[in-house]
Amino acid sequence: MSKTIKATLQQSPAILAASLLVANGVVAQEANVGKTTVNNNVSPIEQINQYAEESEGMDQVTSVSQLRDVQPTDWAFQALQSLVERYGCIAGYPDGTYRGNRAMTRFEFAAGLNACMDKVNQLIGAGTGLVKKEDLLTLQKLQESFASELATMRGRVDALEARTAELEANQFSTTTKLKGEVIFNLSSMFGDRLAVPAGSARAPRNSLADNVVFTERARLIFDSSFSGKDLLRTRIQARNIAPFSGGLSGTSMTRLSVDGNNNNNFELEKLFYRFPLAKTTTLQIDATNAEFNDNVNNFNPLFAGSGNGSISRFGRYNPLYRQLQGSPGGAAVTLRHNLSKEFELSLGYQALRSNDPSPKAGLFDGGYAALAQLAFKPLKTLDLGFTYIRSYAPGTDVNVSGSTGGDFSTTPFAYRSGNAFQNLATGSLTKVATSSDNFGIQASWRLSPKFVISGWGGLTEARAETNRSVNGVNLIKSGETATIVNWAVTLGLPDFGKKGNLLGFVFGMPPKVTDSDLRGRNVVNAAGAIVGQEPNRKDRDTSYHIEGFYRIQVNDNIAITPGAFVILNPEHNDRNDAIWVGTIRTTFSF
Repeated sequence: MSKTIKATLQQSPAILAASLLVANGVVAQEANVGKTTVNNNVSPIEQINQYAEESEGMDQVTSVSQLRDVQPTDWAFQALQSLVERYGCIAGYPDGTYRGNRAMTRFEFAAGLNACMDKVNQLIGAGTGLVKKEDLLTLQKLQESFASELATMRGRVDALEARTAELEANQFSTTTKLKGEVIFNLSSMFGDRLAVPAGSARAPRNSLADNVVFTERARLIFDSSFSGKDLLRTRIQARNIAPFSGGLSGTSMTRLSVDGNNNNNFELEKLFYRFPLAKTTTLQIDATNAEFNDNVNNFNPLFAGSGNGSISRFGRYNPLYRQLQGSPGGAAVTLRHNLSKEFELSLGYQALRSNDPSPKAGLFDGGYAALAQLAFKPLKTLDLGFTYIRSYAPGTDVNVSGSTGGDFSTTPFAYRSGNAFQNLATGSLTKVATSSDNFGIQASWRLSPKFVISGWGGLTEARAETNRSVNGVNLIKSGETATIVNWAVTLGLPDFGKKGNLLGFVFGMPPKVTDSDLRGRNVVNAAGAIVGQEPNRKDRDTSYHIEGFYRIQVNDNIAITPGAFVILNPEHNDRNDAIWVGTIRTTFSF
């Protein structure tokens, strides 16, 4: 831009404002075209009608002071003042605002320019002398000087319009976006199986098969929105990742974050609808496979994702969130309400067999979990959470995959924990109805953009609601209780070595029975007679989970995560040797 033109623009606020108006209109058009996506829910005709209505609702102002969002300190105040008081061609919105910081559409630009041109023509015809010949000459010079730039910008807009038309003609859906994730997992486990006395139904102690396995999981996610603020998610999934638990290792403490096997048959794995009830309140309705950890803040954001976070199941978040899993149904409703900028209240209810009309099933007559959580954000970098979950599992719904393994069960009465509960080792006690009160405290502190420390603690008070007998011996009585504790600390180093990478560490104690009313095994003499009974059962020692992984973000669509974790004293029994699990997880996202 020449010095002469620059000086002219500075001396003539009206011309400066008109020039910026034109430039802003072109830029806004480009911005709007660039933002045209398959998620656009408004047709071009609706947009034209919308902006026409807005333009018709604009009110002519006679003084810049009538625009309540324009201040004398604004950089274009003098230009606006000149256009209003000298030419009278500035209109405000019906609410008395000018909205000078908002991008302008071509519709608004056309309406504003037309109003100014009409006003200028009126002034020229009336011979008021307010429109100076020098200003008209200057505008002509500006038009000639910037002819090439305007032609270039016009060509760019035409090209963007053509691209937009092509996208609209070939888009997948006007309301739905398709996303996908595929995980290839190379993993192995080595160590010794658990120490088990002779005569037990469990496998004897021997070395684990250190076979390397290649497994995968594929997900297709359909995200639909009908108002721009709601979300209907449909997720289908196929996988063949056999868990490192049960007869493989003797403990669920060795499970991976992405495990689960449906023999690669695609199934509806997740279906929910989330929408705002008010400006500060959101409601989510899950039709299947509801999980509290997905619906509320779990305070471990860097580690929570099964495909891009911790490599272990335990390291993702507080196991207390994982209630009533492993059975069909799983419908839920969750409400999140912002009490203020610092506090958020979450309430949730989950029904285990919501689709089953049989007795002891359905929404309210079967297994359930009810959650209340208060999230507190005293600092922008600090999140605290206090969680309470009340749950009940009828006897047929008890999760028997292993409470202490991180696949948290609602009850210690239906699982065996190493050598601690040998009278339950056969798994024949799975029909013990159990209720539990679960208390959790969580925290996540971002000390810097590249240093995040998080942690949690969990306490469960479980209670047997029915009796259970085996071979005429009453092993469990209604009312007997058990106390279960777990905790963990995680350290995340985002962008370690490269933007998008994540170096993570986990150290914690999987759920451990610290006290219970469960009676110990009978003490039998050489003649086979019962001569006594061991003390009430609890986990005799302490297991520790130690984990490290490094997610390497190859590009926007591929991440490779090598990692390993070790379980010391598996099943809280120091007679058990450590078990190691190693994996290389490759995640493709699109």
